[in-house]
Amino acid sequence: MEHYIVKGGNALSGEVEIAGAKNAALAILAASIMTNETVTVENVPDVSDIRALLMAIQLIGAHVERLDRHSFRINGSAINKDKPVDNEYVRKIRGSYYLIGSLLGKYCKASVALPGGCNIGLRPIDQHIKGFKALGAQVKVASPGMVVATAEELTGAHIYMDMVSVGATINVMMAAVKAKGNTIIENAAKEPHVVDLANFLNSMGARIKGAGTDVIRIRGVEYLHGTTYSIIPDQIEAGTFMFAAAATKGDVTIKNVIPKHLESISAKLTEVGCQIRESGDAVRVVANKRLLHTNVKTLPYPGFPTDMQPQITVLLGLCRGISIVTESIFENRFKYVDELTKMGASITVEGNTAIIDGVEQYTGANLTSPDLRAGAALVIAALAAEGCSKIFDIHYIERGYEDFPEKLRHLGAEIEKIDDSYDEHRFRFRAG
Repeated sequence: MEHYIVKGGNALSGEVEIAGAKNAALAILAASIMTNETVTVENVPDVSDIRALLMAIQLIGAHVERLDRHSFRINGSAINKDKPVDNEYVRKIRGSYYLIGSLLGKYCKASVALPGGCNIGLRPIDQHIKGFKALGAQVKVASPGMVVATAEELTGAHIYMDMVSVGATINVMMAAVKAKGNTIIENAAKEPHVVDLANFLNSMGARIKGAGTDVIRIRGVEYLHGTTYSIIPDQIEAGTFMFAAAATKGDVTIKNVIPKHLESISAKLTEVGCQIRESGDAVRVVANKRLLHTNVKTLPYPGFPTDMQPQITVLLGLCRGISIVTESIFENRFKYVDELTKMGASITVEGNTAIIDGVEQYTGANLTSPDLRAGAALVIAALAAEGCSKIFDIHYIERGYEDFPEKLRHLGAEIEKIDDSYDEHRFRFRAG
């Protein structure tokens, strides 16, 4: 079984280049089939979630041409609109539900398998369904695990989201761009990838205003055309390397970022004692001493991201004093804490809150990734630990991080992806 082996103790140092945003790419690639003209998408991250979505849209008839590692040319003119989207690829990833909004918007009908992804708690699609119904669609969840949405015609509507939902905002926005008349989405999500999708759709001829605020206004259009578009940098990958630098007492410059998207992360790192220096499209994190405790609560953007909660918890586990982390987005996102306690962390979980009493040092251990972001956080813990660690179930990590071990090695980490005992013995011999 493939896994990572890590020898901790090295302070990370140097520069790292951030890939395109996975969450933006999933939405934009799903939306790219809404026109019959050719769309070129650049800065696409090469991760397993993206590969699965591209295979899923190919299997329903879209033409997908890979121009280089990070660029694709897509044409959705030959899609079989009557064919259900149900295959091994679409069921692997959460972002596959964006195909409901894109196909419903294009054809007024969609039949898409319920998605998979990380098991971090209930992520119902009731707000998606509410939005589709408001636009005039009939929606049902059919057996076996299919969402079926149909409409004679989609008509603009005033939609209030009962809770802030990135997925529902994106899905309803896609369905609404070709609806007749005007649509208003209130209590909309404001995340950067919502804005990136709106910009992409507008480059295809959509008329969307207000993305990035809590009210999005859409005037439906009859026709979307081809475009060439480059995806924004991944704020979560950037934040992960920022916390890796802090946890290892390193000095790392994270390049190809939008510093504005990282403000909540930078603010917390500054609170605990890191030096943060922004310059154009880069952020430098310097941590040359033991850091201090703080409290954090996950919130919708521009608050602290839930996808960064495991990473900051790993860091706070090494900070001086008692910190409190409150998870307000997903109810099952502290499963990784048991793995950290194997390394000597002192963390007590009470409901949606983790109480962290910082320790001087983690110790290497055998660890299992419970999900994508927690898996990356466990790698950070291993990098900061004394001795060697193994991290299993790395397929979760590879869903969202491109060349993760390679990028870390470039910063001075001792980490390898291995598959057998011979590779492990070789690594341990080299690492000393």
